[in-house]
Amino acid sequence: MTSTRTSPVEVVEDALRLFFAARRDEAAAIGPACVDAVAELETYVLRGGKRVRPTFAWLGWLGAGGDAEDATAQAVVRICAALELFHASALIHDDVVDASPTRRGARAAHVMFADRHRQQCWNGNSELFGTGAAILTGDLAQGWADDLIHTSGLPAPALARVSPVWSALRTEVLFGQLLDVTAEAAGDEDIATPLRVNQYKTASYTVERPLHIGAAIVGADPGLVAAYRAFGRDIGVAFQLRDDLLGVFGTPEETGKPSGGDLIQGKRTMLFAAALGYADERDPDAAKFLRAKIGTEISDDELAAMRAVITEVGAVDHIERDITRRTERALAALRESSATDDAKEELTAMAISATQRTS
Repeated sequence: MTSTRTSPVEVVEDALRLFFAARRDEAAAIGPACVDAVAELETYVLRGGKRVRPTFAWLGWLGAGGDAEDATAQAVVRICAALELFHASALIHDDVVDASPTRRGARAAHVMFADRHRQQCWNGNSELFGTGAAILTGDLAQGWADDLIHTSGLPAPALARVSPVWSALRTEVLFGQLLDVTAEAAGDEDIATPLRVNQYKTASYTVERPLHIGAAIVGADPGLVAAYRAFGRDIGVAFQLRDDLLGVFGTPEETGKPSGGDLIQGKRTMLFAAALGYADERDPDAAKFLRAKIGTEISDDELAAMRAVITEVGAVDHIERDITRRTERALAALRESSATDDAKEELTAMAISATQRTS
């Protein structure tokens, strides 16, 4: 997707640059630390990423009858930019929660702020400073995402339709994150728990609600909204299942994160829950090994052994089948919808890309 009609990536990034430029003076008037935080946030947002969420919102709008040549298009671009800014907030906070050292092959925000504290020889604990500064920067991104929504320039009726969807998106992501950290702390092994986490922490704000926002801008009929949401839930969960596989089997070069990071961090994913379920049935000693090692400092040999168990008991095949089933079901819902043919084609391509990616 290269044209601005089907992909908003370049215009969304331009809108983000303009937004940051407009807020620099505000930060400078308050203090140098604020300027530094804004500069870090801008670098973080523009450093990389696939712009999946803005593209789904854009295609949702086009598929519901939006016109890229219409006067509303620039307002829609700002809505799409808000989704990317909110995504940055979620990533910054997620890395703090998970104590992840890297993001997209670079230092995570909390690590960057901690390193700055050490380099400046400031008072207090560098890690605590880094955590606090990152949380506040993530909060700033979330607040500014709200600003982009409410100053987007959408006509009042369209903004009134978008606002409750945007509110639902924010709430669902935060509750999904809370479910995730609670499951890790409790050692929850019920496979229904990571599915619920995937639905709210990932599927909602990655695919389902961005499409819903695009439809709401136009005022699409309930049938199309329902089809978009069904497509979005399944593709969003499949997207996360692919991420779970990469979190165990992906390399740092592919993912920008440490090898086996999900196992080291104790992530209670659907992959791990499936592995425990199968291992309990087929190889209790392997199940005991997985339970003993999840969330610990795992050596390279132990990581290789955990990967072997997860594969040999059938958990990888289980997740691959689920990805395929959800993708096929999502595409069937899309085909039967009233979305435009062009949007169906582009959304199908995005669905396949999102669920079959290697990074």
